[in-house]
Amino acid sequence: MCATPVRVETLMALEPVASLSEARLRELAGLCHRETAGKNSDPFRERGIAGQTVYLVRGELALVHLDGSSTVLVGGSDDARTPLGRHGATFASARAITDVELVRIDDDLLDIMVTWDQLAAADPPARRETKEGGQSPRADWSLLSGMFSVSNLKYGAFSQLPAAHIDELLRRFKRIEVKKGDSVIREGDEGDFYYVIETGRCKVERTIGGVSMLLAELKSGDAFGEEALVSEAKRNATITMKSDGALLQLAKGDFIELLREPLLHRVSVDEAREKIARGGQWVDVRYPSEYQYDGLAGAINIPLSEIRNAFGLLDKGGEYVLYCQSERRSAAATFLLAQRGYRAFLLAGGLWGEAKPGK
Repeated sequence: MCATPVRVETLMALEPVASLSEARLRELAGLCHRETAGKNSDPFRERGIAGQTVYLVRGELALVHLDGSSTVLVGGSDDARTPLGRHGATFASARAITDVELVRIDDDLLDIMVTWDQLAAADPPARRETKEGGQSPRADWSLLSGMFSVSNLKYGAFSQLPAAHIDELLRRFKRIEVKKGDSVIREGDEGDFYYVIETGRCKVERTIGGVSMLLAELKSGDAFGEEALVSEAKRNATITMKSDGALLQLAKGDFIELLREPLLHRVSVDEAREKIARGGQWVDVRYPSEYQYDGLAGAINIPLSEIRNAFGLLDKGGEYVLYCQSERRSAAATFLLAQRGYRAFLLAGGLWGEAKPGK
């Protein structure tokens, strides 16, 4: 058996996949797989269909059902447009009467994509009043769902939120036009908004020793402004537009209610110890000098300022319990990791909590 990419045209013949928008179909085509199996083989002997939406797209397949009856499914027929094993047609075994082709799609992935597309269709573009008395478009589902890739929907921040929660979150985004040279965020200001770049580019600068230092450049699809909102601290950098563009803006209260709190999974000292005992990892997000003084046994040190450098290096299959003195810095770090799909947990109260974890 071998797996190859799937053509969009193939997906357009399948249900409920065919109901997806063209953009989603193109993304899905790159994330699912077409498998071939030879005549007289059992295509599911080594890999069943649990957690998968599986379609027969070519050939003939004999299915033996739990009650002992059998049916023959033909690729391209009306019955083959729906997934195998659905609608009460559970089968116990299968045999390929001819060479066959199957398409496999991850159940969670398909469910997320269908949910997003249906919510987008149910949420027509709205308008909001501007300070000048005119109207400007509010950020809507079709815009935002296109910005966040399918992998982000499945593995990133939104994958951890209920669909209805995501719907309400995105309803509250507002779209603002910005010009080259506009300062969106100023170092030292209070945090007030969370931003996603729709179009344009930004530069991130921080004052170090009286000199403004360039830290990073941001592009369409990047988000910023979350650290001050998570940690309840002042802005730690200035962000200026390098070009004209548009930003999607989420107010602090909405960010905290709908995004920050659901992603900050707090655990008690005892719960944290259990996770560590099961193979989890302590992560100390303080300065190295603090970590060296009273870091927890077995902890690794990734200062908050360096946490973005850990993206792609940490194992997404592991669990991480983050801490600092209180929980201010670790809350920001936990959010940043969780936002990118890591199983990150916040030690409630930090080392100043009810009891310091044993060393």
